[in-house]
Amino acid sequence: MSSEYDVLVLGGAGVDTIVYVPELPLPYADSYAIRPGIETRAGQTGDFVALGLSSLGLRTHHIDTIGDDVPGDLVRAFHRDHGIGFTAVPGGTKRAVNLVGPDGRRLSLYDDSRSQESDRLPEALLGPLASASRHAHVSITHPCAFALPLLREAGLTLSTDLHDWDGENPYHEPFAYGADIVFVSSTALADREKTMHRILERGRAEIVVATAGAEGAYMLSAAGLVHVPAVTPRGPVVDSNGAGDAFAAGFLFGRLTGEDLDRCALYGAVAGAHACTVPATATDAVDRTTLLQEVAVAVSTAHEDS
Repeated sequence: MSSEYDVLVLGGAGVDTIVYVPELPLPYADSYAIRPGIETRAGQTGDFVALGLSSLGLRTHHIDTIGDDVPGDLVRAFHRDHGIGFTAVPGGTKRAVNLVGPDGRRLSLYDDSRSQESDRLPEALLGPLASASRHAHVSITHPCAFALPLLREAGLTLSTDLHDWDGENPYHEPFAYGADIVFVSSTALADREKTMHRILERGRAEIVVATAGAEGAYMLSAAGLVHVPAVTPRGPVVDSNGAGDAFAAGFLFGRLTGEDLDRCALYGAVAGAHACTVPATATDAVDRTTLLQEVAVAVSTAHEDS
């Protein structure tokens, strides 16, 4: 029996306030005149992964806790406007402030007061969604760790993004050791390769991908460690916000459509490069036609350079 959804995305729904700053780190001053300005819009990690997957033609559903408030309304409108199914569980709406520098780098300030220890994704809602899905992408936001056993019992393959894990914080371990595909940023890793091997050895992961910005990414599987070169964006780099989420969506698109790991990684690199050309105040993701066109260009360029 075929599944209703290709991917169930858990967690990571929220609202960001984007503040463009003249430089990062931002020196102390009494005030700054900001241009192009300050804007609040829906879209955090789970939202952007769901958007990326849906834009690539995968049947996607998203579930998370959301408040009955204006930020929650923005999140609901985001999914409605992009045609992404969304199950809202009563709770707080997660918020963040992103400082974005002229070179597109960002510093995110997360409001950690929006979640409660008692927050859960109810089994009565999550169970039927899991049974109707092929794969689950689990954000590291609370309360998603508590959902991992149910997802495993439902027989889904799992992926997660550890973001800027330092390799030591125990909060991330249930996600790191409970997913089949693990994405992590290299930003805070003291020993990237050691951490990647530890994830592969201690958990259930078959693939670990460590993204490294302009350096590209590194992918570890039973076949060994390989470097994934960065792809030159087709337009000016304006913002790195959402690039990791786009990489994950592109990679998962390849995985769920039966591509080999090298092609999955290339899909991720192209999708991530595309995201860097989108301003943080916008919500846009590469579609399947554009992705495949840009992949063809990247492959052709690589052959010419070899």
